[in-house]
This record gives sequence, structure tokens and C-alpha cells, in this order.
Amino acid sequence: MQLDFWEQQLPFEYPFTISNGRTKTHQHSLMIRLSLGNWQGFGEAPAIVYYNVTVEAMMELLEKNRKLIEKFALIDPERFWHFLHHLFPNDPFLVAALDMAGWDLFGQMNKKPIHQIWNLPWNENTPTPICDYTLGIDTIEKMVEKMKAHPWPIYKIKVGTDYDIEMIKALRAHTTAPLRVDANAGWTSEEALQKIPALANLGVELVEQPLAKDNWEGMAQLKAASILPLFADESCVFEKDVAACAHYFHGINIKLTKCSGLTPALRMIKEAKTLGLKVMMGSMNESVIGSAAIAQFLPQLDYVDMDGPLLMTELNGLGLDYNMENNKGKIIPLKKPGLGVQYAMPFKK
Repeated sequence: MQLDFWEQQLPFEYPFTISNGRTKTHQHSLMIRLSLGNWQGFGEAPAIVYYNVTVEAMMELLEKNRKLIEKFALIDPERFWHFLHHLFPNDPFLVAALDMAGWDLFGQMNKKPIHQIWNLPWNENTPTPICDYTLGIDTIEKMVEKMKAHPWPIYKIKVGTDYDIEMIKALRAHTTAPLRVDANAGWTSEEALQKIPALANLGVELVEQPLAKDNWEGMAQLKAASILPLFADESCVFEKDVAACAHYFHGINIKLTKCSGLTPALRMIKEAKTLGLKVMMGSMNESVIGSAAIAQFLPQLDYVDMDGPLLMTELNGLGLDYNMENNKGKIIPLKKPGLGVQYAMPFKK
């Protein structure tokens, strides 16, 4: 195989803010290409400051280990993931990008989309979840403005402010669409116990990561009292976390980059369903490439948050269709080999 990689910066339409004041105007990402003859597979890993993940560090590791990666014979993507997992044991984002590129390349070689290789049925009649549209934290007036500018069937609202309830009340006044809230571990137990009943009265559908990732005592109390489904995000990163979360949450949100790729995500979904957990797959604002990888899992998911390309003003791929004209957020089945999309140099939407 031949390995190529580069950095990418894609701008957001609006500054993207989550709890604790973490804001970004662009998504900085590592892009990877694995080539074999005329076949090419692409992968992506976003840089995330609060996980200490930088593009520069990942590129340095890739260059240092280039020869080992290029010598690997891609006969089985799962074997490739195990090789990468041992090569980069402390770098799940990098492993995820290479794993994604490996699956894409393997699909190209076998002339099948990844979901077909997994024997997942997916056609126009397959029931799959609708992708939500995320509203980052802002002033209430600005968040209402964003909602009005982007009519959508389901919204995900970032919360973790002292005006969360007022925010949701204002948004609810302008839509009848289901609302989901994501606190990104921004509430205390006391806040969550007060806010969740009020949010339920406003038609909120579920709450994602209300408390700090290791506040298990608080989550036990919250789950016992909660009238809304609670989903783990920061508390459920790796495979080992799934079983623990079953005691404290109603569902989990799997992030490909955090869990180290498509290969472990398949195992996490299987375990979660065995434990009676609902499964969401979320994004770290990946572009078309990373979002197409998430799409491969759609027939297995209860909820999906893969709206990175919707939030950006530039795209880097063709073929990922959010059905904007007929049924917004309902992803049209990807039928081309591998990830099902074609990489392109970033272009304005």
C-alpha cells in the first residue's frame, strides 16, 4: 500500500460552541489516503483540543511508521485494525482514520460498499434514523435565528449554561420538531435533577451526557429519577465502557474516532444491544468522508448525529445525500464501493 496524508481546515457556518465555553470556527482534521494500484481508500481524524489530539502529532507518528503501514497486506480489515491498535496503542483517533481508510480501500477492492461486506441490508425501504441538526451554544436570540435559517425535522441542542431552560423554551416556541439536548458533561447532579423534568415538559426527547464522565454515583441517582432517556458520550469511549454504562444510562453514543474506528464500533453495537441499550452514533464534526463512514452503520442504529457536512460551508466529497428536497435528514443509501463517496478537494457548498 501507499500512504498519503495531509491536514484539512473546513469552516463552520456559525462558530460552534459547547459547554465550558469551548468554541471553534473551523474543523481541523487529518486526512489519510491508502492506495493500492488504482484503488484508493480515505480516512479522517478530527483534531479535538479537549482530548489533546492534534493533526501535527498524528502526522509525525504516521511519518515515523510509514514503512510498517505500507508493508501491511490488506487481506482483512479487522487484522489491519489489530495491527494498528498495537502500533498506536495510545492514539485512537489516528487508528480510527487508518481503519476507515482500510475499510474504504477493502470495499473498493471487493467492489462492495462497507455495509454490504457486513451483510447489513440497506435500501430505500430500510428503516433508518433521521440525522439531527445541531445548534451550538449561543445567545438565545442567535440560536432562534439559526433554527429559523435551517428548518429541520430533529434538532440537537448543546446546553450547559445558566439559561438552558429559557433557551429550550424559546426554541420550542418556533418548532414542533423533536429536540435532543447534549450537556457535554456540563451539569452538576443538582442541576440535572432540576432541569430534566422541565426539559421533558418542553418535549425534549433525550439527554446526552448530563454529568461528568466519571460521576457514577450521580448518574445512578439520575437514572433512577429521570423521566427521559439518558445517553452516555464522554462516559462511553472504548469497548470496555459499554458494560459499565448499562448500569447508569439508557443508551450510548459511539464516536468512531474516540473508540478507534469502525472495527471496534461494530463490536460495541453488538454488546450494547445484548445489554438492552439504545445505540446512537455521533460525530466529532467530521466532513463528508468521516460522515460516510458513520452512514455505513445506519441500519443498526436507533439515533444518528452525523451533521458535520450540514454545519460547514465547504465539503470535501460527493455522494452523501441528506435528502434535502424530500425528507431532510434521511440519508439515501450509499451503493458505491467502500465508503460510497468520492473524495474531492474542499469546495463551497
